[in-house]
Amino acid sequence: MTYRLDEATTLLATTPALLDSWLRPLGDSWLTANEGPDTWSALDIVGHLIHGEETDWIPRVRHLLDHGETRPWEPFDRFGMFTKFKWWPTARLLDRLAEARAHSLATLAAWQLTEADLERTTLHPEFGRVTLRQHLATWVVHDLNHLAQMARVMAGRYRADTGPWVAYLPILAERSPS
Repeated sequence: MTYRLDEATTLLATTPALLDSWLRPLGDSWLTANEGPDTWSALDIVGHLIHGEETDWIPRVRHLLDHGETRPWEPFDRFGMFTKFKWWPTARLLDRLAEARAHSLATLAAWQLTEADLERTTLHPEFGRVTLRQHLATWVVHDLNHLAQMARVMAGRYRADTGPWVAYLPILAERSPS
């Protein structure tokens, strides 16, 4: 299936509300659970999504539109959320994600990108030449990836308690290295 901006933005718009309804009522035992050292909790993931809104998705689109391939993107700090958002309470994180995502999507809509714009290229610091379409498609899959990660981390809290049913619950399979 080919990337469609309208479908993508519809999905991207749902992430903050989905996370709000899922996470806001939960206690710390759910929200801070992780899979061990150097792994992320649900709150870490929300912080990571905010960090992406502020420093990756739309800033990189703007950079591509302004500079094309004349200046490569700066590397993205995948762990930047730990310095900025580590101690933020759940409600503040969820509210900030909703605000940041709404701003990102409004900015994207205001640009009125065309199919030709989606084929424009820039230089990624690791992958080389990439298109705007690839970048925007990755934004959608990035959200879905982290939603699945969050579900897996949270489900893992009850791995031992499911007994023999663990064999029928693929979400509880040993995680693959990231």
